[in-house]
Amino acid sequence: MWQTLNHSVELGWDFYAPMILFVVLCALAVPVWAAIGASAIIMLLMSGALPLSLVGESLFDGIDAFALTAVPLFILTGDVLVRTGLSRKFLDVAEALTCFAKGGFGSATVLVCGMFSAISGSDAAGAAAVGRMTIDRLVESGYPRPYACALVAAGACTGILIPPSIAYIIIGLVLGISASTLFLAAVVPGLAILLSILITNIVVNRIYGYEGGGGIAFRDWLRNLGRALASGWYAFIVPAIIFGGIFSGKFTPTEAGATAVVVTIFIGFVLGTLKLADFPAMLVSSAKVNGVILPIIAFSLPLAQALAILGVPQGFVQTVTSLTDEPAILILLMIAILIAAGCVMETTPNIVILAPILKPLADDIGMNEIQFCVMMITALGVGFITPPLGLNLFVVSGLTGESILRIAARAVPFVFFMLLVVLLIAYVPALSTSLLPDIYK
Repeated sequence: MWQTLNHSVELGWDFYAPMILFVVLCALAVPVWAAIGASAIIMLLMSGALPLSLVGESLFDGIDAFALTAVPLFILTGDVLVRTGLSRKFLDVAEALTCFAKGGFGSATVLVCGMFSAISGSDAAGAAAVGRMTIDRLVESGYPRPYACALVAAGACTGILIPPSIAYIIIGLVLGISASTLFLAAVVPGLAILLSILITNIVVNRIYGYEGGGGIAFRDWLRNLGRALASGWYAFIVPAIIFGGIFSGKFTPTEAGATAVVVTIFIGFVLGTLKLADFPAMLVSSAKVNGVILPIIAFSLPLAQALAILGVPQGFVQTVTSLTDEPAILILLMIAILIAAGCVMETTPNIVILAPILKPLADDIGMNEIQFCVMMITALGVGFITPPLGLNLFVVSGLTGESILRIAARAVPFVFFMLLVVLLIAYVPALSTSLLPDIYK
């Protein structure tokens, strides 16, 4: 394949050496942004694709985008959500919703992951926040600890799949697509992933009988749900503002993020769960997360420009289509690449590097660009729990001290069912375009 690619676009060591350097640096645990930056600079120096004097300008131009302001705002909203205790209100409502069923708390854990995702937009943050609240209780309910960890890791994948999602903001910026449009397109696929995780847990629980319960009368269930909503209804103001504002067209994602921060802080002050003394630690925590994301975006853009100038995306399309022109097989190839990439690297560099390379292939086979974006983000999300290197597996392992391999073994059923949803998204365009205006279909 690489011989063909080399023939098509005449790539030489100005391409191979920086890519080898990138892999080596990542293997040596060098921060991803530094590995990308070093590779980009070496590629620019060797190829002359872009004058090195313009790199600084390119770095700042790349992150000088209004849409990116939404990223720190959603990160901060998620942090405030945890510190004010509103995330526990989500858990109370989710538990009340599912208490009638066998395996109810496991289902509640998945639902609260989805609720948290609808605000924070981050999978790792969701895994950590929900894991702290639920893993010990899942074990007390009868679940083995490795399975409880796998359940939280799978549920937290919805962090980048259910809008508002930082991943959709970034891919929209890279490919020039409205984040609001991508949020709307991601609603049905995101809920489908959430449903697949719920079904997997129910099936596994039926087979192994981890958690009992259920059998509650409808009147008692309704009473429990009413109590949970009465004591925590205000927590749902935040997602209502985000979803209602964005999908009604009243807010841009950035404005929705800013409003959500203000409202969450206000609720925290009213409840007395947030004090001025909490702000320094809260802002530092959010800044650290944001400080990981933005440098990756900044250094990835010059690399993406160099790859485009060298003709790598076009060469990739020529190479792959010369092997087969069957769209179904090409889609499977893209999904395999994305899941493998999601296993070993964070979402942001995967998006900035792979989206410009794979999108021409998607265009060549006639895939809708919105459908491609949703398929890409969803496949990367599956990579987060694909054994043995999924990012979420490491998060919950670090949180609990449980062996990654034991967690990974219990994650396999979730990977299987989530992969089925990815295939549906890839082969059924309506799943990601049904809510969009006709112009996007």
